[in-house]
Amino acid sequence: MLKSIPALTDFWKTLEETFFVLAPMEDVTDTVFREVVLSVSSPERLRILVTEFTSVDGLCHPKGREAVVHRLMVNSSEKELLEKSGTFLLAQIWGSDPEKFYQASRFIADNYHFDGIDINMGCPADKIVKQGACAALIGQNSLATEIIAATREGSSLPVSVKTRTGIREHITGSWISHLLSCKVSAITLHARTRQMMSLKAADWEQVKIAAEIRNSIDPGIKIIGNGDVENYRQGLLLSERTGADGIMVGRGIFANPWFFSIAPDERPVSAKIDLMEKHILLYALTWKDTRNYNILKRFFKIYVHGFEGAAGLRARLMESASAAEALAVIQRFRS
Repeated sequence: MLKSIPALTDFWKTLEETFFVLAPMEDVTDTVFREVVLSVSSPERLRILVTEFTSVDGLCHPKGREAVVHRLMVNSSEKELLEKSGTFLLAQIWGSDPEKFYQASRFIADNYHFDGIDINMGCPADKIVKQGACAALIGQNSLATEIIAATREGSSLPVSVKTRTGIREHITGSWISHLLSCKVSAITLHARTRQMMSLKAADWEQVKIAAEIRNSIDPGIKIIGNGDVENYRQGLLLSERTGADGIMVGRGIFANPWFFSIAPDERPVSAKIDLMEKHILLYALTWKDTRNYNILKRFFKIYVHGFEGAAGLRARLMESASAAEALAVIQRFRS
């Protein structure tokens, strides 16, 4: 991607005022949804996007690679928007074997044009944690160090980490101190433990603790807070209160795809329907028959709510079995 800074420059160092990041989400932040969000966002508000998390085991296996590389796909139309807006795109990877992190990092650098690599050390899903990956790495200082070093060795791309505050209890102080000692470019802290999942409110005091520790160890490393950010203004206030450099937005985007727009949050029904139609068309064009159509259905509620007839329209869309059927439902609603 063409940027205003050289390709091998650590872009994190160019970010000054509070910046916002769209969180990586499984079966959500593919190239299609990233483009949809980017198309209605203000460049000064949305600075970083992240791919779905991609298994290093898969990337390092000839046959397994075929099953996971779609997570790293970037449409040409998304590339154009990224270049035009100056928004940065990270490839997020996960696993537990340092050697595979090295190989995956090298593969990504040799075959793609991402601005950085983010290591997932926070996903709380049982099936992932049982593999010793993601949230299972919290507190595993030696292994975390090896993984970060191997990832950095594999490419010249800046390396960041997304994590949580602990497993069963907060260990923010010791864990963040260790990650800072690994000289990553940025740390995103989801302000919950693994045990909290997303069931309890995020504890933003933990983000404040992380920022204060960063200030004493290495002020150049960015701290990004994540958890329960419902609107842009709230994100700015949380940044001011905690000292976080950036704010990551996850589920908040489901309530408002215009989250990062400078225009008012309220949109006419026609705008919501138009954006949903764009999403469906782009999804069909991008994935054709290679990805399950039902994945698309989780997005319908984003666009279809808060207006007369929304419940009925949403029900009919949920009954559709293809993009063509969904588009036909939209056409009938319009007429």
